[in-house]
Amino acid sequence: MEYVFIILIVIGIIILLNLRVVPQAHEYVTEFLGKYRKTWTAGLHLKIPFFERIAKKITLKEQVLDSPPQPVITKDNVTMQIDTVVYYRIFDAKLYTYGVVNPINALANLTATTLRNLVGELELDGTLTSRDTINGKMTSILDEATDQWGIKVGRVELKNIIPPKEIQMAMEKQMKAERDRRETLLQAEGHKAAAITRAEGEKQAAILAAEGERDAAIARAEGEAKALLLARQAEAEGLRLLREAAPDEAVLELKKYDALVRMADGRASKIIVPTDAVNAVKRDVMFSEASGLGDTTPPDNTPDPIKKKPDPCCDE
Repeated sequence: MEYVFIILIVIGIIILLNLRVVPQAHEYVTEFLGKYRKTWTAGLHLKIPFFERIAKKITLKEQVLDSPPQPVITKDNVTMQIDTVVYYRIFDAKLYTYGVVNPINALANLTATTLRNLVGELELDGTLTSRDTINGKMTSILDEATDQWGIKVGRVELKNIIPPKEIQMAMEKQMKAERDRRETLLQAEGHKAAAITRAEGEKQAAILAAEGERDAAIARAEGEAKALLLARQAEAEGLRLLREAAPDEAVLELKKYDALVRMADGRASKIIVPTDAVNAVKRDVMFSEASGLGDTTPPDNTPDPIKKKPDPCCDE
């Protein structure tokens, strides 16, 4: 009994020593006597002691392969330094283990050769402006080529594109010239827009001034017309009232005299008096004396007699 108990204890220890726990998102590739036996997924597994071994532990998470900068020659013979970043994951542990020796190194070399082939078909400007195109082509090529290795390439990104210093200086000069050209063009467009705006403003000001003068002239003309109409209406109203008052002959004569006096008020006035008006003036002696209109006596224009000076020899 004692031996049986010891044997059971030894077997238990051996079993405990050969128990394996595979974590989540990991897989273990096992071999039995050097031959592939099984791929363990996440969970608890028992390894056959002395005959079975774990050949490779693989993670199924997405991984990143950051390649160092490498020289690449473009179609127009410009050497640039380009580094890439490859995002990949392992979808088949058996192919990844037995498909190729050192899969990561193989993926890095394949990435470098593919990049050289693609960039070699493009010129410098095309390489600098075609990042998305290069990324897409490299992803498609690498994904197809690594299927037999159990690797799935998700995407490829060009991390840096570093042209030679001479090219960089030339590009900087070109960019500066382009910016200067744009600045000059923008300034010219700004001056043009300002000139157009000033011209439109002056045009609007002239139009508004002309409209103002026109409205002022119309207002003045309307005012003068209204004033003249009111004067005529007042004159007509005065005549109407005078007619309704039925004035006698004396009042009419006085009105005539007032009109004659107003007509005679002026230095350059020339008055032609009708005969009946002259006769009326003659009948009114007081008005004739006051205004001098009815006086027909010619003025005495005879010069005064010249006094003779006394003769000293004869008048004594």
